[in-house]
Amino acid sequence: MKVFADILDTVRRCGPVVHCITNYVTVNDCANIILAAGGSPIMADDVAEVEDIVALSQALVINIGTLNSRTVEAMLAAGRRANSLGRPVVLDPVGAGASALRNDTLQRLLQEVRFTAIKGNISEIGFLTGEDAKARGVDAEGASLVTEGNLKEAASMARRLSESTGAVVVVSGAIDIVAHADGVWTVRNGHPLMARITGSGCMSAAIIGCCLGVLPAEAPQACLCAVSSMGVAGEIAAENMANAGGGTGSFRALLLDAMSMLDGPFLTCRADVKYM
Repeated sequence: MKVFADILDTVRRCGPVVHCITNYVTVNDCANIILAAGGSPIMADDVAEVEDIVALSQALVINIGTLNSRTVEAMLAAGRRANSLGRPVVLDPVGAGASALRNDTLQRLLQEVRFTAIKGNISEIGFLTGEDAKARGVDAEGASLVTEGNLKEAASMARRLSESTGAVVVVSGAIDIVAHADGVWTVRNGHPLMARITGSGCMSAAIIGCCLGVLPAEAPQACLCAVSSMGVAGEIAAENMANAGGGTGSFRALLLDAMSMLDGPFLTCRADVKYM
């Protein structure tokens, strides 16, 4: 996994500007995790300026967690502009299948924007593939998580979505899946506490944007680096929280600390990535 160390070091050295049109629940978390990773966040979401902001950025992250009619148009405009400039675009289809607005917006986004990476839980990815997936809100739990029991099914679903969209597909859970035409990988990093704070999934998408911003031509490797980095940071945060006797509030802060202090050799040592 030395390539992950190289990607992480490049993010630190180059400081990619990552434009996020994201939800107002986790916008601060996403900005801070990008800073912790070594990137530079910009969270502009007004349709009047998003095309200009995309032109200044190395990657665009679109998160539909708190949609409204204003941000929908901003997402579409930014996505089209990013495509025209050759910038990587990440989609986080939060709550896919939960409402007509989300479903219609996702349909428009997938029709009008070419995505480099799509990240979601099983429910969200299942909706995008047309599977009979039921949205359970924006927090992933139970049937929405990848486990040993549904790993093969989830991997197959992710592969199909990758083939139909051309995007690298990341499915989050106790086991993360990264799927592309080149193959399917599992990432067994992370900690259950990551599901007990709001925004860990949104932060993961933001880190994917960071890594794609410095390695757009190697999207599967960039996504694997991002997912494993976030997972390893979660493991470190949980260890430090236990040592300090803290709770979930401490864990959130320690997660940022862990990402900011993560280095290439340690990531190489801890990343648990396997080809399926």
